[in-house]
Amino acid sequence: MTGGDYQMRKEPLITGGIYHVFTKSIAGYRIFRKKGEYERMKELLWFYNKEKMPTRFSIFKRLKNKKEFYENYLNDKEEIVDIIAYCIMPTHLHILLKQLKPNGISIYMSNVLNSYTRYFNNKNKRRGPLWQSRFKSVMIKSDEQILHLTRYIHLNPVAEGLVDRPEEWLFSSYNEYIGTAAEQICNFSEHINLERQEYIEFVESRIDYQRKLSEIKALLLE
Repeated sequence: MTGGDYQMRKEPLITGGIYHVFTKSIAGYRIFRKKGEYERMKELLWFYNKEKMPTRFSIFKRLKNKKEFYENYLNDKEEIVDIIAYCIMPTHLHILLKQLKPNGISIYMSNVLNSYTRYFNNKNKRRGPLWQSRFKSVMIKSDEQILHLTRYIHLNPVAEGLVDRPEEWLFSSYNEYIGTAAEQICNFSEHINLERQEYIEFVESRIDYQRKLSEIKALLLE
Protein backbone atom coordinates (compact mmCIF):
# COMPACT_ATOMS: atom_id res chain seq x y z
CA MET A 1 0.00 0.00 0.00
CA THR A 2 1.41 3.41 -0.98
CA GLY A 3 -1.50 5.47 0.25
CA GLY A 4 -4.02 5.20 -2.57
CA ASP A 5 -6.74 7.85 -2.27
CA TYR A 6 -6.80 8.00 1.52
CA GLN A 7 -6.20 11.75 1.48
CA MET A 8 -9.54 12.51 -0.22
CA ARG A 9 -12.00 14.38 1.99
CA LYS A 10 -15.43 13.20 3.01
CA GLU A 11 -16.63 16.79 2.66
CA PRO A 12 -15.15 18.75 -0.28
CA LEU A 13 -13.25 21.91 0.57
CA ILE A 14 -14.60 25.17 -0.84
CA THR A 15 -13.19 26.38 -4.15
CA GLY A 16 -11.76 29.84 -3.56
CA GLY A 17 -11.19 29.05 0.11
CA ILE A 18 -7.82 29.32 1.82
CA TYR A 19 -6.79 26.50 4.15
CA HIS A 20 -3.99 25.71 6.56
CA VAL A 21 -3.16 22.11 5.70
CA PHE A 22 -1.18 19.96 8.10
CA THR A 23 -0.07 16.36 7.81
CA LYS A 24 2.43 14.28 9.72
CA SER A 25 4.07 10.90 9.54
CA ILE A 26 2.84 7.79 11.29
CA ALA A 27 3.95 7.65 14.93
CA GLY A 28 6.24 10.66 14.51
CA TYR A 29 8.51 8.72 12.13
CA ARG A 30 11.25 10.92 10.66
CA ILE A 31 10.56 10.97 6.93
CA PHE A 32 12.91 13.81 5.96
CA ARG A 33 16.47 13.03 6.95
CA LYS A 34 18.72 14.35 4.22
CA LYS A 35 18.79 17.50 2.10
CA GLY A 36 17.83 15.53 -1.01
CA GLU A 37 14.62 14.32 0.64
CA TYR A 38 13.58 17.84 1.60
CA GLU A 39 14.41 19.01 -1.92
CA ARG A 40 12.35 16.17 -3.35
CA MET A 41 9.30 17.36 -1.42
CA LYS A 42 9.83 20.96 -2.54
CA GLU A 43 9.87 19.76 -6.15
CA LEU A 44 6.69 17.74 -5.57
CA LEU A 45 4.93 20.80 -4.14
CA TRP A 46 5.75 22.62 -7.36
CA PHE A 47 5.18 19.79 -9.85
CA TYR A 48 1.71 18.63 -8.82
CA ASN A 49 0.19 22.10 -8.80
CA LYS A 50 -1.26 21.56 -12.28
CA GLU A 51 -4.53 20.17 -13.56
CA LYS A 52 -4.55 16.63 -15.05
CA MET A 53 -0.87 15.86 -14.85
CA PRO A 54 0.28 13.83 -17.92
CA THR A 55 2.85 11.81 -15.97
CA ARG A 56 4.22 11.02 -12.53
CA PHE A 57 6.98 13.10 -11.01
CA SER A 58 9.30 10.07 -10.93
CA ILE A 59 9.09 9.87 -14.74
CA PHE A 60 9.48 13.64 -15.13
CA LYS A 61 12.56 13.51 -12.90
CA ARG A 62 14.28 11.10 -15.32
CA LEU A 63 13.66 13.20 -18.43
CA LYS A 64 16.73 14.69 -20.08
CA ASN A 65 14.95 17.83 -21.27
CA LYS A 66 12.65 18.87 -18.44
CA LYS A 67 12.30 22.43 -19.74
CA GLU A 68 10.94 21.21 -23.09
CA PHE A 69 8.51 18.86 -21.35
CA TYR A 70 7.30 21.67 -19.11
CA GLU A 71 6.78 24.05 -22.04
CA ASN A 72 4.98 21.40 -24.12
CA TYR A 73 2.82 19.72 -21.50
CA LEU A 74 2.62 21.78 -18.32
CA ASN A 75 3.04 25.45 -19.06
CA ASP A 76 -0.49 25.99 -20.38
CA LYS A 77 -2.24 23.83 -17.78
CA GLU A 78 -4.22 25.63 -15.11
CA GLU A 79 -3.19 25.43 -11.48
CA ILE A 80 -5.46 23.64 -9.01
CA VAL A 81 -4.14 25.44 -5.91
CA ASP A 82 -2.16 28.51 -4.99
CA ILE A 83 0.68 27.76 -2.59
CA ILE A 84 0.75 30.71 -0.18
CA ALA A 85 3.30 29.34 2.31
CA TYR A 86 4.89 26.04 3.33
CA CYS A 87 7.36 24.49 5.73
CA ILE A 88 8.79 20.98 5.48
CA MET A 89 9.73 19.61 8.91
CA PRO A 90 11.45 16.30 9.73
CA THR A 91 8.14 14.60 10.62
CA HIS A 92 5.43 16.82 9.18
CA LEU A 93 4.32 19.44 6.68
CA HIS A 94 2.60 22.79 7.00
CA ILE A 95 1.12 24.20 3.80
CA LEU A 96 -1.12 27.24 3.33
CA LEU A 97 -3.20 26.68 0.19
CA LYS A 98 -5.92 28.41 -1.79
CA GLN A 99 -8.16 26.00 -3.67
CA LEU A 100 -8.59 27.07 -7.30
CA LYS A 101 -10.46 24.05 -8.69
CA PRO A 102 -13.11 21.73 -7.20
CA ASN A 103 -11.36 19.15 -4.98
CA GLY A 104 -8.08 20.84 -5.89
CA ILE A 105 -6.52 20.58 -2.45
CA SER A 106 -7.47 16.93 -1.99
CA ILE A 107 -6.14 16.00 -5.44
CA TYR A 108 -2.97 18.00 -4.86
CA MET A 109 -2.26 16.54 -1.44
CA SER A 110 -3.00 13.01 -2.61
CA ASN A 111 -0.57 13.34 -5.52
CA VAL A 112 2.17 14.96 -3.43
CA LEU A 113 1.96 12.62 -0.45
CA ASN A 114 1.53 9.43 -2.43
CA SER A 115 4.45 10.34 -4.69
CA TYR A 116 6.74 10.93 -1.74
CA THR A 117 5.58 7.67 -0.13
CA ARG A 118 6.52 5.69 -3.25
CA TYR A 119 9.91 7.40 -3.39
CA PHE A 120 10.67 6.97 0.33
CA ASN A 121 9.53 3.34 0.47
CA ASN A 122 11.52 2.39 -2.60
CA LYS A 123 14.62 4.18 -1.35
CA ASN A 124 14.44 2.62 2.11
CA LYS A 125 13.13 -0.80 1.04
CA ARG A 126 10.02 -0.49 3.20
CA ARG A 127 6.31 -1.07 2.59
CA GLY A 128 3.12 0.47 3.87
CA PRO A 129 1.72 3.96 4.47
CA LEU A 130 3.99 6.80 5.51
CA TRP A 131 1.47 9.44 6.57
CA GLN A 132 -1.41 9.54 8.99
CA SER A 133 -4.65 8.56 7.31
CA ARG A 134 -5.94 12.02 6.39
CA PHE A 135 -4.46 15.48 6.29
CA LYS A 136 -6.00 18.08 8.57
CA SER A 137 -7.25 21.42 7.30
CA VAL A 138 -8.85 24.56 8.66
CA MET A 139 -10.26 27.44 6.65
CA ILE A 140 -8.58 30.84 6.99
CA LYS A 141 -10.96 33.78 6.80
CA SER A 142 -8.88 36.97 6.61
CA ASP A 143 -5.57 38.34 5.40
CA GLU A 144 -4.69 39.14 9.01
CA GLN A 145 -5.02 35.47 9.89
CA ILE A 146 -2.92 34.59 6.84
CA LEU A 147 -0.19 36.99 7.93
CA HIS A 148 0.06 35.59 11.45
CA LEU A 149 -0.20 32.02 10.21
CA THR A 150 2.68 32.47 7.75
CA ARG A 151 4.80 33.66 10.66
CA TYR A 152 3.83 30.62 12.70
CA ILE A 153 4.67 28.34 9.76
CA HIS A 154 8.01 30.03 9.09
CA LEU A 155 9.00 29.97 12.75
CA ASN A 156 8.40 26.23 13.16
CA PRO A 157 12.07 25.29 12.60
CA VAL A 158 13.18 27.95 15.10
CA ALA A 159 10.60 26.89 17.68
CA GLU A 160 11.79 23.26 17.42
CA GLY A 161 15.45 24.21 17.74
CA LEU A 162 16.50 23.17 14.24
CA VAL A 163 17.94 26.61 13.42
CA ASP A 164 18.46 29.92 15.17
CA ARG A 165 16.88 32.10 12.50
CA PRO A 166 14.07 31.30 10.03
CA GLU A 167 16.16 32.13 6.94
CA GLU A 168 18.59 29.38 7.89
CA TRP A 169 15.92 26.75 7.23
CA LEU A 170 16.05 26.17 3.48
CA PHE A 171 12.92 24.03 3.34
CA SER A 172 10.25 26.64 3.92
CA SER A 173 8.90 29.56 1.92
CA TYR A 174 10.43 32.17 4.25
CA ASN A 175 13.29 33.00 1.90
CA GLU A 176 10.77 33.52 -0.89
CA TYR A 177 9.01 36.07 1.31
CA ILE A 178 12.22 38.01 2.01
CA GLY A 179 13.51 37.83 -1.56
CA THR A 180 16.55 35.59 -1.09
CA ALA A 181 15.24 32.32 -2.58
CA ALA A 182 16.66 31.05 -5.86
CA GLU A 183 13.24 29.75 -6.96
CA GLN A 184 9.68 30.90 -6.32
CA ILE A 185 6.82 28.43 -5.93
CA CYS A 186 4.53 30.50 -3.69
CA ASN A 187 1.94 33.11 -4.62
CA PHE A 188 1.42 35.35 -1.60
CA SER A 189 1.56 38.95 -2.86
CA GLU A 190 -2.20 39.53 -2.76
CA HIS A 191 -2.39 38.46 0.88
CA ILE A 192 0.84 39.84 2.41
CA ASN A 193 1.03 43.62 2.27
CA LEU A 194 4.26 44.11 4.22
CA GLU A 195 7.49 45.15 2.56
CA ARG A 196 10.46 42.80 2.82
CA GLN A 197 12.05 44.44 5.86
CA GLU A 198 8.68 44.88 7.55
CA TYR A 199 7.97 41.18 7.17
CA ILE A 200 11.39 40.26 8.56
CA GLU A 201 10.78 42.43 11.61
CA PHE A 202 7.27 41.01 11.97
CA VAL A 203 8.53 37.42 11.97
CA GLU A 204 11.47 38.12 14.26
CA SER A 205 9.31 39.92 16.79
CA ARG A 206 9.08 37.09 19.31
CA ILE A 207 7.12 39.06 21.87
CA ASP A 208 4.43 39.98 19.40
CA TYR A 209 4.41 36.42 18.07
CA GLN A 210 3.75 34.96 21.51
CA ARG A 211 0.95 37.41 22.08
CA LYS A 212 -0.76 36.61 18.80
CA LEU A 213 -0.28 32.86 19.17
CA SER A 214 -3.16 32.55 21.62
CA GLU A 215 -5.45 34.35 19.18
CA ILE A 216 -4.88 31.81 16.39
CA LYS A 217 -4.78 28.55 18.36
CA ALA A 218 -7.88 27.38 16.52
CA LEU A 219 -5.92 27.64 13.27
CA LEU A 220 -2.96 25.59 14.47
CA LEU A 221 -3.60 21.96 13.72
CA GLU A 222 -0.97 20.23 15.83
